[in-house]
Amino acid sequence: MLIQNWMTTEVITVTPETSLLKIGKLMRDNNVRRLPVLDDKGHVVGIISDRDVRDASPSKATTLDMYEMHYLLAELKAKDIMTPRPFTVKPTDTVEKAAMMMLDNKFGGLPVVEESGRLVGIISDQDVFKALVSITGVREGGIQLGIEIANRPGAMKPIFDLLRAHGARILSVLSANNQDGDRQVFLRLREMESREAEEAVIADVKEHAHLLYWARNEVHLV
Repeated sequence: MLIQNWMTTEVITVTPETSLLKIGKLMRDNNVRRLPVLDDKGHVVGIISDRDVRDASPSKATTLDMYEMHYLLAELKAKDIMTPRPFTVKPTDTVEKAAMMMLDNKFGGLPVVEESGRLVGIISDQDVFKALVSITGVREGGIQLGIEIANRPGAMKPIFDLLRAHGARILSVLSANNQDGDRQVFLRLREMESREAEEAVIADVKEHAHLLYWARNEVHLV
């Protein structure tokens, strides 16, 4: 999954001289939580989050009057509150890499830049969620099977052969190592011609593998 296929390309941006007053309005009007800061060549020089705006704004308990607050909000610029030289990703990086960077650094989004440094998009946690939903095939229904197998070459072949014998069609396959070094594999199968056919697959998998759970609309632990 490449970022270029999941990123948002219509990005609201500001310059280093944009006032805090305008930044806040842009975020509210466009329902966005972060704004890349670009120089006059379209290169990313910073990023501003909604938290940056909140931290820089006067609190409700301030003693400033309305005119003083308006002056402060107009005088504070993007360059005064932005995070300079933010982490960025390339459009040809993977969504997994972006997700890992966001998770490790507690970011909600990352600017996407070309090799030249010019902004071409932004990828957010919402984009990552969309990619996850898409690759799992969950919107297409069917059933999911969670199994545990030995972490060795060819361990999944008997399961694939079993599914083929039942005429089951696979929507997605995801896997991860568990704490013991075995593999947990999560298979989503397309809806079959009948509930009986699906239940036969589940029973056969349970007989030939360590079935952790199966799920249609609800999860059934084994």
